[in-house]
Amino acid sequence: MTYTLGVDIGTYESKGVLVDATGAIIAMASHPHQMIVPRPGWAEHDAERDWWGDFVRITKALLAESQIKSEEIACIATSAIGPCMLPVDAAGAPLMNAVLYGVDTRATEEIALLNAEIGADVILDRCGNALTSQSVGPKILWLKRNHPDLFARTEKILSATSYLTWKLTGQYTMDHYTAANFSPLYDVTRLDWTDALSPILPLTMLPRLGWATDIAGHVTARAAAETGLAVGTPVTIGTIDAAAEAVSVGVSAPGDMMVMYGSTIFIIQVTAARVRDPALWYAPWLSPGTHASMAGLATSGTLTHWFRNTLAKDTDFATLAAEAASSPKGANGLLCLPYFSGERTPLHDPLAKGAFFGLNLTHTRGDMFRAALEGIASATAHITETYAAADAAPTRILAVGGGTKNAVWLQATSDLTNLPQTVCKKTMGASYGDAFLAACAVGTAQPADINLWNPPARIVTPDASPAYQKQYPLWRALYTQTRDIAHALG
Repeated sequence: MTYTLGVDIGTYESKGVLVDATGAIIAMASHPHQMIVPRPGWAEHDAERDWWGDFVRITKALLAESQIKSEEIACIATSAIGPCMLPVDAAGAPLMNAVLYGVDTRATEEIALLNAEIGADVILDRCGNALTSQSVGPKILWLKRNHPDLFARTEKILSATSYLTWKLTGQYTMDHYTAANFSPLYDVTRLDWTDALSPILPLTMLPRLGWATDIAGHVTARAAAETGLAVGTPVTIGTIDAAAEAVSVGVSAPGDMMVMYGSTIFIIQVTAARVRDPALWYAPWLSPGTHASMAGLATSGTLTHWFRNTLAKDTDFATLAAEAASSPKGANGLLCLPYFSGERTPLHDPLAKGAFFGLNLTHTRGDMFRAALEGIASATAHITETYAAADAAPTRILAVGGGTKNAVWLQATSDLTNLPQTVCKKTMGASYGDAFLAACAVGTAQPADINLWNPPARIVTPDASPAYQKQYPLWRALYTQTRDIAHALG
């Protein structure tokens, strides 16, 4: 029997899984870490401690639990949060904390500068994406403008998965799906870095490109000594966590949409051709000739963590979920804007603010928690409406992630989007997708086999609610009517 190993680094937790050739789980492991928020609008990780340190701990735990010899592992695949920006020196050592994906909004000024210099339409045509807080290019320019000393010492700019692959193999690589988020540095037509911006960043500072299941290299002696893995084990280039999570539940055909319930809601839909819409993100999918259209909220699971830590200390999520379930749909007339870290799609407004609106002295903590969940679900509905307006309405939604265990959140999302959601048997997400991609990379599985590895378990059907029909238009109006106040607050 051969095995594959998948490890995913998330915003607050890393997970790993070891599976056999049939997709059966042999061992699972996880390790928590924290997101570093040195100032409002910034979000960081310590790459060595949070990314590589978690990978080492998880790999050792999987090998110990399974008692499988490391030589029996046929391939390793990793995924991680993204897109991130990590400058490393000539020895591959991080020069600063990694700047995280769209929840980090520090490069607002650089977005404006690049749009003015290059042209927003040119960027959208060339890169497939408008510049937003999700784009890595402005964050590299932020580094160059604000820390020229560090930029001068930078050998490569990596994302999270690239850093793990380098630590394992000594190779600097990146998949096309991740690279498309490095706007305006990636040309989606040429499927390559663009030299039109060499004055901003020499192309030598960017990793070699490939596809997620390409073999990046093999485990080095140094990496083997740290992890317990066997020297020479193949390692794939890997991808961003959301893509691996989509793979884990069978997203593959045009019209398939993944809704990932995690620290943020992230959405990926496979499309027959490129979707050109500045409110959405575009990337080549995980193999040649395929396409994906993405969207994401800035706060989702992070909002539930904030709620518990701030308003419900010493209370577990099960208790909060039960309290929310006891509140009626519509949370007794309470609205929540979930923009506690600004907002990504479709608003792309880093200055948007979170709010509870409509509070009175009869409202309970359960009402507030339900309103928070319904606010996230409303923001998800805003995204699915954006897809429909771009002539890319989904034909099938597959839900995945820890948030699928919250029945109120899951049902509110189906009710507000008016779309059914399929939940598969295994919901551990990206690490399982990684293990499957590793199997595909070495030929022990074929892409269609994911339906055997992880079949559907249940379908959440929408239930029309008069409360939502009344409150959703009011929820949409609340942002519009308070936007100027939010921006004035800074």
